[in-house]
Amino acid sequence: MIKRLLLSVSLMLFGLSCAAAEDGTNTYEAGTHYALISPPVRTLDSDTIEVAEFFWYGCSHCYSFEPVIRQWEKTMPEGVSFRGIPAVWRANMQLHARAYFTAEVLGVLDTMNPVIFQAMNVDRKPLASEGDIAKLFVANGVSEEDFSKTFGSFGVTSQVNQAISTGKGAKLTGTPALMVDGKYLITGRMAGGQADMLKVADFLVEKERAAKGS
Repeated sequence: MIKRLLLSVSLMLFGLSCAAAEDGTNTYEAGTHYALISPPVRTLDSDTIEVAEFFWYGCSHCYSFEPVIRQWEKTMPEGVSFRGIPAVWRANMQLHARAYFTAEVLGVLDTMNPVIFQAMNVDRKPLASEGDIAKLFVANGVSEEDFSKTFGSFGVTSQVNQAISTGKGAKLTGTPALMVDGKYLITGRMAGGQADMLKVADFLVEKERAAKGS
């Protein structure tokens, strides 16, 4: 009777451990698959679980990641938000960050994002000046006046500075990288590749949803 009981308990525990492995729990660990951000970085909307992507238009890995993350974004559960954060650690990257926020302010981000990525990664244009970037916007339906006014505006400057601050707070060292709710940083090196970055992000989103009782 006792042997039978012990066997039943063992089988039950084995089943639980298999289930845990299958549903992805206890798979990803801090310090191995993702880094803890301490102190956490403030997110734009505390009412949602924010997933942010640090990227640079001139990064070939970001270019290949772009269509993948756009598809993943469509699968995000309710209560989860997404935003892009241009990485900046040298002068030309600041120009490209301005291009991103200019497109966002003018409401043409969906159009300009792939255009800028292609210009830098396929057409091999360095976009090393405001004039070079302006030509792309004008060629895609934005007036030169609207571009110039927005590109140099106080609002765009503030957003670029905030992006720089956020990257420093997250201890960003390369792109692409994902930040979940301002608490966790995921890189391809830690996760094991771009596809695995999204698996780790899913895991951390569910971790935060569970913590918030979503």
